[in-house]
Amino acid sequence: MSRPIKRSLTLKGHRTSVSLEDDFWRAFRNISEEKSLPINALAAEIDAARDLDTGLASAIRLYVLHHYQTKANSG
Repeated sequence: MSRPIKRSLTLKGHRTSVSLEDDFWRAFRNISEEKSLPINALAAEIDAARDLDTGLASAIRLYVLHHYQTKANSG
């Protein structure tokens, strides 16, 4: 298991960073490609939907988990 690495994103015109493990970052990028969305656009959607008590990196991890759980349950 890799350690989290800081990754840069742009949300609402402002640079921010999230610390994600390589596996989560790859999965997040794959989902953005599946949806034909730039990664910053997908991050903005996740950011807008998250609870204020949930950090962006955690929200991305939960989004990735939910995405693949939903896929597994529908196939």
